[in-house]
Amino acid sequence: MKIYKITQNVNNGYDTYDSFVVYAENQKKAKLVHKLDDTDDNYGSWVKNVADIEVEYLGEAKEGAKEGEILSSFNAG
Repeated sequence: MKIYKITQNVNNGYDTYDSFVVYAENQKKAKLVHKLDDTDDNYGSWVKNVADIEVEYLGEAKEGAKEGEILSSFNAG
């Protein structure tokens, strides 16, 4: 298991997430740890398209770590 930071710069309004630190097996899976925003309006809290997510490798997770979110950055408004 690896540690990644996933970020997005598309949806930057109030009440949105700009990044997460996640455990995942690879970059492709890291992009999918936090579900994509499936709302019909432009006021969702994350991105609608996986192509809008950037991934940065941070390091190796300790043994026994399970895939998921570790930390999030939320811009409350």
